[in-house]
Amino acid sequence: MFLVSTRNFPPELGGMQNLMEGLSNALLNHGPVKVFAETHDGDKNYDQNSKLNIQRVSGLKIFRKYRKANLVKEFLTSNEVRASFFDHWKSIENIEKNLLNKTKSFCLIHSKEINHPVGSSLNKRVLTALAKADHVIANSKFTKEFAMKLGVKNVTVINPGCNYPIPINDEAKEFAKKIYGNASPKLITISRLDGRKSHHNVMMTVKNLLPKYPSLKYVSIGDGDEGNNLLKLRKTLGLEKSVEFIFKSTEQEKVALLEQSNIFVMPSVIYKKSVEGFGITYIEAASYGKPSIGGIYGGEGDAIKSGQTGYLCNGNDLNAIYDTLLKTLANDHYLELGSNALEFSKDFSWEKIVKKYISLI
Repeated sequence: MFLVSTRNFPPELGGMQNLMEGLSNALLNHGPVKVFAETHDGDKNYDQNSKLNIQRVSGLKIFRKYRKANLVKEFLTSNEVRASFFDHWKSIENIEKNLLNKTKSFCLIHSKEINHPVGSSLNKRVLTALAKADHVIANSKFTKEFAMKLGVKNVTVINPGCNYPIPINDEAKEFAKKIYGNASPKLITISRLDGRKSHHNVMMTVKNLLPKYPSLKYVSIGDGDEGNNLLKLRKTLGLEKSVEFIFKSTEQEKVALLEQSNIFVMPSVIYKKSVEGFGITYIEAASYGKPSIGGIYGGEGDAIKSGQTGYLCNGNDLNAIYDTLLKTLANDHYLELGSNALEFSKDFSWEKIVKKYISLI
């Protein structure tokens, strides 16, 4: 029996949600799995169609972590649990160490949530919580090094697994064709709209590329706080025909647009203490044979082999983004990079990734 306690889980959308879903489903091949997750719109339908045993925790958000912790403690007390997995230091914070001693415990770290000054009250809380786990799992080498500088111990790197590729239905394929039309080349970003993802710099680079590639189309999938600002920038730059924002999409529409693109572009930067810990969307793009252009500041180096499956560049430097895109597009170089990326993505199948966890139990 495995236990998973998470703040992030479908049907809520996001990279962490996909990670915890993928891990939970992969664990099913090694034994029964009990998931404690928070309520979200559409969760009843999701849970009914899932093979997982999911128990939802509702109520005011401020009280949920305590209610969930109590449920986890009751479950650990009443059941023989081979291993327990926590998605965040706050998910393990209120579980007593003596209960965790009954199981092998894992707590995942991603970078942003542990980024507090050494010696601060939040840093002390993080260190106290993570010390309860037998294994602290970092999503990249960058995150491990970052965590150790903050005082975290017993850190092991296990990259996230990838749920893709998945089959794409004809309706979604037609949707993607309508979006792209006769565009060439086709660039895509799939992420939240926040300052870290460099949408604004990608858009300005698109403006600079249009004289050379007048049929270029850039599609951004995702919503977020920067949405209105990016729409204003698109208008200012006169890119209404070349840049498409899709704030909400189905999973099928998303992967269809990804599959029909040429290059995945997300040169992330450091923004308000937030940095890209890994970037599972780079691997998702690779699983469809698409190369990625990522940033140089975080853990993207684990997800992109620069020069082989894509490139890393400075997302704050318009010239760097422009030159990197030109290099990727020249002589259809993206096709070779995409072929390498597809092969590389196979190392991130959940079947392979979960065995790394199992080996630590």
